[in-house]
Amino acid sequence: MTGIRELPALLTSLEPVLVAGLHTFAHVTPEEMARLSHPPLATFREREGITLICPLAEAEELGLRHEGKFRQITLSVHSSLAAIGLTAAVSTELARHHIPCNVVAAFFHDHLFVPADKADRALTLLQSLADST
Repeated sequence: MTGIRELPALLTSLEPVLVAGLHTFAHVTPEEMARLSHPPLATFREREGITLICPLAEAEELGLRHEGKFRQITLSVHSSLAAIGLTAAVSTELARHHIPCNVVAAFFHDHLFVPADKADRALTLLQSLADST
């Protein structure tokens, strides 16, 4: 099944879902990554090393260098990786309300990581964005 590419259809079908749990972004060495008791939610290899998104509790328990307490909001719409404007529309709406977000695009959905203390407000804004389109 091919994902939706048209921005108006994407926005009306956002269906944002707030995922349970707290996550963090951590910078790890390969040795630290091997100590994880569960696979991280996401990893990305950068020139400076490995960045991962993992449960906050695990990062703290292992003493990993990490930053932030984030909640994950999944946009349930099946967005195409070739879609244009979804990330811009969503991040612009959150930015208008001073809510930072880190976006991870996966095969079926986009996932937003927002500060934990702003997650409920972000969810409401995204639901309103979908309803107003």
